[in-house]
Amino acid sequence: MTNEHNCHVDAHSGHSADSTNPLITSAQATLHCLTGCVIGEVAGLTIGVSLGIGVWPTIILATSLAYISGFTLGLLPVMRRQQKSFWQALKLIWIGEAISIGVMEIAMNGADYLVGGMQTGSVLSPIFWLGLAIAVPAGFLAAWPVNWWLLSRDLKKCH
Repeated sequence: MTNEHNCHVDAHSGHSADSTNPLITSAQATLHCLTGCVIGEVAGLTIGVSLGIGVWPTIILATSLAYISGFTLGLLPVMRRQQKSFWQALKLIWIGEAISIGVMEIAMNGADYLVGGMQTGSVLSPIFWLGLAIAVPAGFLAAWPVNWWLLSRDLKKCH
């Protein structure tokens, strides 16, 4: 079974429907998802740190904005390319995006917290940027196998 863009990864044969490497296909899906997450994550962390609202409110803000931007980047291509309404597109992508973004956010916020980036008090602090520099690859590495699995089960769509 393949999805609308022939990027289904076959977990048993190790091949995707379009004969590309499933690791590359899942990496591309993960990078697409990461783009949306990073937009929201950076915005949320910047607002939270700049306003000094505390770690947990900052994590909630960053995660919420990551979901909004991640879903937006997932929905718009499906709506445009497949002429789907907002609700039709959301039905196609919600499970894959929700899981992928969730895994990314856990890894990204955890890494940033451990480095101390969200606790710096200023976006001008090098630690703030070091936290992001470590969080982004952590989010990618955590979500890549999850996206491979989601694609292999046709639970995530390429868009």
